[in-house]
This record gives sequence, structure tokens and C-alpha cells, in this order.
Amino acid sequence: MKITSMPLPEGPLSGDGALIIYVFSEESLPSAKLSPEAASSAERLLNEPSFKAKKGKISKALLPGTGFSRLWLAGLGDRKSFDGEVLRSVSAAVLRSAKAEGVSRLSALLPLNPDFSLSVAAAEGAELGGYSFDKYKTKKEEDALPSPEEFILYGGDEKGLSLGKTLASAQAYARDLANEPGNRSNPLTLSETALQLTTAGLQVEVWDEKKILEEGMEGLYSVGKGSATPPRLVHILWKPEGEENKKIAFVGKGITFDSGGLNIKPGDFMRSMKADKTGACNVLAILRAAAELKLPLEVRGVIALAENMPGSRSFRPDDILRMKNGKTVEIDNTDAEGRLVLADALSFASEFSPDVIIDMATLTGACAVALGNNIAGLFTPDDTLAEKLADSGKESGERLWRLPHDDERIFESMKSPVADLVNAGSRYGGAIFAARFLKEFVGEGPAWAHLDIAGVDFNKEERSVYSKGASAFGVRTCIRYLLSLAAR
Repeated sequence: MKITSMPLPEGPLSGDGALIIYVFSEESLPSAKLSPEAASSAERLLNEPSFKAKKGKISKALLPGTGFSRLWLAGLGDRKSFDGEVLRSVSAAVLRSAKAEGVSRLSALLPLNPDFSLSVAAAEGAELGGYSFDKYKTKKEEDALPSPEEFILYGGDEKGLSLGKTLASAQAYARDLANEPGNRSNPLTLSETALQLTTAGLQVEVWDEKKILEEGMEGLYSVGKGSATPPRLVHILWKPEGEENKKIAFVGKGITFDSGGLNIKPGDFMRSMKADKTGACNVLAILRAAAELKLPLEVRGVIALAENMPGSRSFRPDDILRMKNGKTVEIDNTDAEGRLVLADALSFASEFSPDVIIDMATLTGACAVALGNNIAGLFTPDDTLAEKLADSGKESGERLWRLPHDDERIFESMKSPVADLVNAGSRYGGAIFAARFLKEFVGEGPAWAHLDIAGVDFNKEERSVYSKGASAFGVRTCIRYLLSLAAR
């Protein structure tokens, strides 16, 4: 969809398609900018008891013979509580309505100046609101309504709109990958997708199962060996021309389907496990955006891809694995597999001496229990990194909540009588246990943060900018974090 701006004319607005007037509650309409017919309809819509410009409400009227075929009022709620997330969410709702009605062109007017940051938010909402994953639906061509083709923001900042579209498109790319079912997406196909990123100016290297084992990655190898589809490790590099400011590494968990292995999941908990690869999909999207934005940073992506399946070759409880950094891990539960593949990937990423390592993973149900389905867990010993990521999340409308990573009693419970570590423990503090486990595989040099996105990675219902299915939560936050580093 094309997202652009148009200068605000001196007289009444004119055009075709739908005219969208964003409005605050208990505030007047910009009547001078509307034709008499549009002003009359807008006043009637504004005073409807069910509307009253409540946040997210949309009131609609037809405008035959006036240029614009439709007039919609989009409620922003109270001005005092307005921010970019409100605009982002309402814009997404507008696009969903347009998609449902087959409206191809939308022209939007805000009740305040759409500066750079508001233009970013409006574009993000518009692009994300129009998203759906329907590639496997069969439908007659004549029954399909046209998708929105253009979103115009009067007086919008072009650079802001462009950035907003880039951020949202990156998230949509990750959503597409994460929404693919297990019979269509596996370690082999996803690594092939990664190789396609070479056309975007990225360097991509893929290790097969033989190379993975030669490199001492028994965690990744063992998790994947029970499947007919072997594991893969993907290493992606964005290296700008000239001297870069910082070196950042992103590490993603890519379990293309998680049955739980021999500790098999109950049926209800196996549903949506196609999205257990979201961390890896997010990393692919972040690296793709880094190249598109030509960031003056060296950005690496390391994704560990495996399918965790029960089989005659599956790893077992009581097995002892030697990880890439030499530490040994006793297996308590084969469904605690994500931390094993991440451990090897984090060790590998640490070898490049990055300034910062950020890993993203649908890691623990415990984090979802603690924080619910709207907030991701943030674990890091670095206060500065925690603050920067939280700020980037706030700007993106993706909330992060910092949880402790250094509970000594949990660290003691990680020790195995027969190995250095055990991969699972008590159900209490499970998210902290997992984060503390990962820390054992990060080198001494880099600042490190772990994002546990298990509770926010998949939506059963539509909300805010998120449609049903994979959310790719964290993509826009991490790109904004990179932009903040690039601006220094």
C-alpha cells in the first residue's frame, strides 16, 4: 500500500475514496475544511450517542456526488490521554474497516499537526492494520474485495511516513514467516528464505547438521535430531561502508514446530507452536530493515533452527550435552529446548565480540503467566540497555517489563550433580531460570538482553495493530533501538 502526504488546502478538502476525520472527544470538527454536505454529515456522526469520538470508534456515512464517496469519523478519545500508540491503534482500525468494505483510497486529517513522530505512528498503524495472512485461503476472484491501495495523511511528514512504513513492513515480513505452518516451514525452508536476503545487501551463511556438530553445538544438534528435517544455523551480517559506530548481534530462537519432544505437550498447548520460530523470524526482519535503512552499525543475526519432534533419534531426559562454549547440560525436560538452541547461538555470537547481544525467544509459559499477553519480559544486567530498550518499546507501543535475572537460589537450582547445568527446574520462577541459564552462554564483554516474547507472540483475537495469528512483537522495538544508536 502506498503511504504518502498531501498539503492541506486552504479551502474544503476534495478527492475520492474515503475521507477520514480523526477527532478528539468533546471537541469540534474542522468545518472550514469540509464541504457543506460533508460538514452536515460529520456533525450528525459526531453527535451519535454510540460514537462521541470514543477511542477506536468509527462512525460512517456515504457522501454521494461530493467527490469523496464516504466520510468516516475516527475517535481518538480524550486529548489528554492521546499519544502515538492511540493514533497507531486507531489508524489500524481504520484500515481494517477499509479492507472489509473494499475502499481503495483513504485521505486522513488529524486534529493536530502530524509531525515526524505522529506521521511514523499513523503509517505504522495503516500498514499493520491492513495486514492479514490468507495466502492459503481459496476464494473466487469475483468475491474478493479490493485491498486498500493508498493512505494519504494531510500535512504529514514524508520522512516520518516513510520510516513508519519501513518499520511496519518489517513486522509484516516477520509475521508472514512466523504464520507459516510446520508442514510448509522447517529449518531447511527457513534457511533458504534467509539466503534470499543476500539480494538486500546482506551476507548470509548457513551451517548444516554436520557443521553444527563439528562446531560443538550439541544443544542445537540434539534438539533437531529427532525430526526428519535436520537443524540449521544461520548467520547474517549487515556491514556498512566506512567505519561503523557499534557492533550489535541479534540471536533468535527458531523452533519451526515444537511438539515438546519426548516430553510431549498436551494437545491444547501444541496448538500455535508453528509460531515458536517467531524469535528467528524477527531477527530476519530486523537484519533486512538494517540493510534497507543502511544503518551505520555492524549488525549480525544468528538464528538457530530446529524442529523439536519425538522420534527414535530424539534427545532424552537424563542426556548430557556439551555446548559450544564447553559447558555441559543435563536434560531434565525435552520441552525446555529453546534455551538449548539459544545457548549455542549465543556462544557463537559472543565470538564476534559485539558491543551488545539481544536475544528474542518464545521461551517460557512462566513469563506469559507473570505478564499476560500484552507485555514481554526483559532480562538484562545492564541498566542502560534496559532503559534504551524500554524506551524503544514505549515508542513502538510494544511494552517491555524488566524482570530479575540474578536470583542466587535459582542459580543454585540450575546446578546438576552430573553436569555443569540442568536445563529445567521448578515451575516457580521459570522465566528467571531460563534467562539465568542463557546468561551462562554469553561472553564477558557484551551488554546482553533477553526478550521473552512467549506471551505476546501469537494473538487469538485481533487487538490494537495486531491481527489474529503471529504478532512479530519486538521487531519495531529493536529497529528503533538500532536507530537510536545510529543517531548518536
